[in-house]
Amino acid sequence: MKDPFFDIEWIIELVQEQEPDRTDIIEQLRKSKIRKWVRQPYIRFDSAIRPNLPGSAWQFEENIVLEHETEGTIVLDVLKNGRIGGIEFVNQISNE
Repeated sequence: MKDPFFDIEWIIELVQEQEPDRTDIIEQLRKSKIRKWVRQPYIRFDSAIRPNLPGSAWQFEENIVLEHETEGTIVLDVLKNGRIGGIEFVNQISNE
């Protein structure tokens, strides 16, 4: 059985390998208080209340798409202030 947890260090390693120029993202991930979590489709790092509306902390800027050997496609939601809004594990999204 797979480890039921996923570690932020794995994401940092992927960014270092696949997007080495994105030192800003690497630093944001290193600063994260969330270090390890139970596997799930989406991990929220920042409040998404009223996303992209004026005054909301969640102002989307870009996605960074990574490929993991066993986890598949992983998408980082990067906000306009440079913070990581969340991490999506595409292979874990249910098609129900």
